[in-house]
Amino acid sequence: MTATTKTTPRLQAAFRSDVSAKLREQFGIKNANALPSLQKIVINVGIGKQLENQKLKPEIRDAVIGTLTRITGQKPVMILAKKSVSNFKVREGAPSAFMVTLRRDRMWSFLDRLIHLAMPRIKDFRGVPDRNFDKAGNYSIGLSEQAVWPEIDMASATFNHGMNINIVFGKSDPSKSRLALAEMGMPFEKPEDRVSKKKSS
Repeated sequence: MTATTKTTPRLQAAFRSDVSAKLREQFGIKNANALPSLQKIVINVGIGKQLENQKLKPEIRDAVIGTLTRITGQKPVMILAKKSVSNFKVREGAPSAFMVTLRRDRMWSFLDRLIHLAMPRIKDFRGVPDRNFDKAGNYSIGLSEQAVWPEIDMASATFNHGMNINIVFGKSDPSKSRLALAEMGMPFEKPEDRVSKKKSS
């Protein structure tokens, strides 16, 4: 039996070589153990507003599970509400979201497809905000619909939904994470586009 050779995901290979070199140079990082690292990506689809009598319609459940499974290669888990929210008519213990946590090869593959396949399909796309970082350098972004993923056939879709994507870094901060993502191809909006958005709003 011939042993199969494992191929390093393209974006991971770029991170280890080119991106790490840029981080070392710009931030004066000498110890390799102090370099930022991509730890996991969490994809979340909220369904709390879709409940009827605290129950989720099977077609909505199946649509969300199908979307997340196809774009991540991993079956999502259902998250239950930890507390009641009267404004949304959600009681504690009712379904509130579906979530997938990606690590290792699946994480790198998902990020590669997000940047280079999904985002270019967004209508009138001018880049993603570069201010959605927390103090630890984790980056969050929302997609308004699942149609941007090539894997999804909207002709057979029974429920349109968006998703929140949280890219989690270790040993990082907003500046380091922004550089790392930009070097991997994350299309951050340009300053002039940000100004035009403010004028039009």
